[in-house]
Amino acid sequence: MLFNSLSFLIFFPITVAVYFLIPKRAKNFSLLVASYVFYMGWNPKYALLLLFCTAVTFGASLLIERIRVGGGSHKSVKAVLAGAISLILATLFYYKYLHFALELLAAILSGLHIKLGLPTVDILLPVGISFFSFQAIGYLVDVYRGQIHAERNFFKYALFVSFFPQLVAGPIERSRNLLSQLDGTHRFDFENLKSGLFTIVWGYFLKVVVADRAAILVNFVYGNESATGIQIAFATFFFAFQIYCDFAGYSTIACGAARILGINLMQNFASPYFSSSFSEFWRRWHISLSTWFRDYLYIPLGGNKKGRIRKNVNTLIVMLVSGIWHGAGLNFFLWGLLHGIFQVADDATRSLRAHSTSRVRKIVQTLFTFACVCFTWLFFRAQSVSHAITLLKKIIFRLEPLTLFRHNADKYHLETEDLKLLMLSIALILLVDFARYNNISIKKWIFSRHWIVQSASIIAMTLFILVFGIWGSGYNASSFIYFQF
Repeated sequence: MLFNSLSFLIFFPITVAVYFLIPKRAKNFSLLVASYVFYMGWNPKYALLLLFCTAVTFGASLLIERIRVGGGSHKSVKAVLAGAISLILATLFYYKYLHFALELLAAILSGLHIKLGLPTVDILLPVGISFFSFQAIGYLVDVYRGQIHAERNFFKYALFVSFFPQLVAGPIERSRNLLSQLDGTHRFDFENLKSGLFTIVWGYFLKVVVADRAAILVNFVYGNESATGIQIAFATFFFAFQIYCDFAGYSTIACGAARILGINLMQNFASPYFSSSFSEFWRRWHISLSTWFRDYLYIPLGGNKKGRIRKNVNTLIVMLVSGIWHGAGLNFFLWGLLHGIFQVADDATRSLRAHSTSRVRKIVQTLFTFACVCFTWLFFRAQSVSHAITLLKKIIFRLEPLTLFRHNADKYHLETEDLKLLMLSIALILLVDFARYNNISIKKWIFSRHWIVQSASIIAMTLFILVFGIWGSGYNASSFIYFQF
């Protein structure tokens, strides 16, 4: 079930109404049922996979505490932890990486002139498997570290893993935040409704006005063999905002939906394109994933406690894993490697950059970081490494600047009016993000005005989305980009 679908617009109000009308003791169970209905909207049988992940980590957490209370050995506790995580990762590997691994092995064997009949697999990737798998693993590690007690109520824990607003594309929640909120008495609150609706509407603006409009241009140019270098660079710029608005749009809608239910999800984006370094970029982009890797991979590897060389190696490992997490392909591996290399370069030049606080230098560093991020997005968006190299060659050797705006309706598959609206919308997003970067909340400013101004703002934004959202031909409503991860 997509957020930008009629089925969700029917499903969500019914879910909210039922949640607030039924007794407290049944609230979590109603949300659990709603979450499984939401997930089964894609493929009902994969609800069993979600249930399997939940049952494994729930049982393992109880076993870990039982061993500790019974005075069992630390090795036994680690064995349970390792076994449960291995089961979850093995399931993730089977559904997400087996096909790629077999293809890669076949290519290696072919290069070595070894003939070996490998099986072919065609497995449908379960939506959001990387998200709920990591959320469940994070919970299990928290129990192992003694940071939380194992949850005894299976239905409450199952809701933590499957909570529908953030189930399929995050944010990847922590047990100490979401699980604890499921104990609260959530009564209907008009302020939560108002705040949640405003947040949801902004998320829809990011998704259906900006991301889906940019997708038309990006998909056309990246699939057009006759595209020139300047057109590819232009499309890559728009892809940077497509993926940002697509993913941030989903996270924003998720946060708004949860807020209406009285639950606060963690912030997932914080003006990432105003970052002046790659290290800052990853503190602002997909925050729930970057902090997950920090807490459950980077720090266990030694973090920055064992010297600069080890720190840089750990950074590279984390970013390579991040690349693989995003997709089963060498282009994602290379994307992660590039981000790792850029972060290592950040660390090596930090002392040089710290000597200057010039505003001009800050602007130059921000623009340079954005340009490098766009460069890495090319590998992320390309169908393969060879496709990315072909696109880069065109940018370097076939730039042809004069083709940038020539016959744009033919070259970009967007009419001039749509292109102008897209650019104006991006300018608005940058304005909002710049204010947020400087700790100015436009939402808080609007909500400090009279209720008429608040209502008018929500109504105006809704009408704008209905009129200018991408709903017709040329729009592929199959999914949000990050559903594939």
